[in-house]
Amino acid sequence: MTGRGQTSAGDLLELVRSGRATTRGALQQATGLSRATVGQRLERLFRAGWLREGAGGPVGSPLGGRPSITLEFDDAHAVVLAADLDTRHARAALLSLNGEILAERSGALSVEDGPETVLAALGGWFAGLLAATGRPARAVCGIGLAVPGPVDSETGRVVQPPMMPGWDGYDIRGRLARAFTERTGAPQVPVLVDNDANLMAYGEQRAGHPDCSAFVLVKVSTGIGAGVVVDGSVYRGVDGGAGDIGHIRVGADALCRCGSQGCLAAVASGGAVARRLTEAGVPAGSGSDVRELLAAGHPEAVALAREAGRLVGDVLATVVTLLNPGVLMIAGDLAGTPFLTGVRELLYQRALPRSTAHLDVVTARLGERAALVGAGAQVVEYLYAPERAEARLLALGV
Repeated sequence: MTGRGQTSAGDLLELVRSGRATTRGALQQATGLSRATVGQRLERLFRAGWLREGAGGPVGSPLGGRPSITLEFDDAHAVVLAADLDTRHARAALLSLNGEILAERSGALSVEDGPETVLAALGGWFAGLLAATGRPARAVCGIGLAVPGPVDSETGRVVQPPMMPGWDGYDIRGRLARAFTERTGAPQVPVLVDNDANLMAYGEQRAGHPDCSAFVLVKVSTGIGAGVVVDGSVYRGVDGGAGDIGHIRVGADALCRCGSQGCLAAVASGGAVARRLTEAGVPAGSGSDVRELLAAGHPEAVALAREAGRLVGDVLATVVTLLNPGVLMIAGDLAGTPFLTGVRELLYQRALPRSTAHLDVVTARLGERAALVGAGAQVVEYLYAPERAEARLLALGV
């Protein structure tokens, strides 16, 4: 904040939401605005229902006096919808603006059925979540969607996704916004789309490791992908392709779904382990089947998961050396002790000691809800960012 008189109501909201200034006096000091101007801009936020007064804060003067009234972001004025698509399964939720899951649904939904079918189904799921909680559809301020493929963040369209046939370049934002309106009758709302590993990383970092300035999450399920959060923001690369470690060549003679030979995902993903188990006489159709076998302690599944972990750990040694993260989180269907053991074996063997001296290698905390939490948080950060918040206030007529 520069202290210029042009500081908007959206800027004041950002100061309150971040906790950097939570009283009228603190806002004056942070912005250089007069008391009257701060009051005028706060009044707009109160009228929109975005701010509320909290309890009195500590007395600021040693001479005593009335405690300052604190200001709080009112997270009850709207809700967010989020969905997480896997290749054969989906999960959807209604969330408060502070990330609390208010209602949730999961079930079979195959991305191979195509975007029209899948997004229309999600519109129905969203309507059901609202009905279950008694929330009006007009309370929804935005929708977040996690998909198992690379996403161009500017357009919200997936770019040559290996596991999403028929989705390349499709207008996901527009179709999901229409599906929501068709099923609820409410006006269309903003839709944000991102890669599932990115949103899992964003959700997990904010929930469990907010002070970690370099955070990496690796999702190992049907495929393999990574999400990177640097200084609180998702790192996507120039067109959304960052973190696609599943298609790093590891020299194996195996055909990947992307059409190339020897990709990491072709030999170390949940899908690859499922295929090898089936070849060994243990039926497994997907990473979720492998997860169930691992939970039951099936010896062949345990051995193959550890072997897969070693292959992934070898690649992660390079990732850790390049990014120097403080936390490396393993998530997805294979995120259990056998796989984690394999990762650690090769990671600590191959990476430079300096790269791992301050590294925590952990498993996911939020589990299957991580992408939902991340998607919801991304929508809130987008909608209440200073410039966009100011535009929305003008649209509301306040």
